Amino acid sequence: MKRIVSNVSNLQLLYEDNHLIAINKRIGDLVQGDKTKDPPLSEIVKDYLKLKYKKPGAVFLGVTHRLDRPTSGIVIFAKTSKALKRMNQLFQDKEIKKVYWAIVKKKPEKTQATLVHWLKKNSKTNTTKVYPKQIKDSKKAVLHYKTLKDLKTHTLLQLTLETGRSHQIRSQLAYIGAPIRGDLKYGYDRSNPNGGIHLHAKTLSFIHPVSKKMINIAVNPPKDPLWNDCLKIDDL
Repeated sequence: MKRIVSNVSNLQLLYEDNHLIAINKRIGDLVQGDKTKDPPLSEIVKDYLKLKYKKPGAVFLGVTHRLDRPTSGIVIFAKTSKALKRMNQLFQDKEIKKVYWAIVKKKPEKTQATLVHWLKKNSKTNTTKVYPKQIKDSKKAVLHYKTLKDLKTHTLLQLTLETGRSHQIRSQLAYIGAPIRGDLKYGYDRSNPNGGIHLHAKTLSFIHPVSKKMINIAVNPPKDPLWNDCLKIDDL
């Protein structure tokens, strides 16, 4: 894949040490390469490391998790194979806490709740269908949400996941009648001007896989009128 070194200057670095690096993913950024052939964050971060540390050869970078292209927020990569293996294990063991914010059109019936569904991905359409009970080839999905603020015609939700299924937040919220703003794929009535959706990975907390220190990373959502209203909340 061709290097796009010019994109390095656009990276927003949130955290870096000898083993890990965390980036604030912008709306539209691709975490890992796909059929579009657009330069992904994984390659751009490699360029950043190559330039910063003047590495003459290939740069190792492991993808530990992903965010959908239209979302924003924290993405963490591993700079060493040791960290990659251990971070993968932390994610598998559900020892990494991720908190998301989502702005939805319709306020859920309950102020807070746990959603338990069964999801089945359609690779041809790149969508996930939600079922109330287990069916063949479906996977269990568990999501906790609570309402943070009413935004006149929208509602701000805070979300935490017990499982990390494809399009889990988007599909489960749509299933209960609360699609995320801008998410045409899951039932919102119109797109956002920037092509993104109002879903943001806001915080990431975990015990460092090598140093064993507690790591807490947080970043505010992109600036726009709705997100700006959310950031005016004193207790958030």
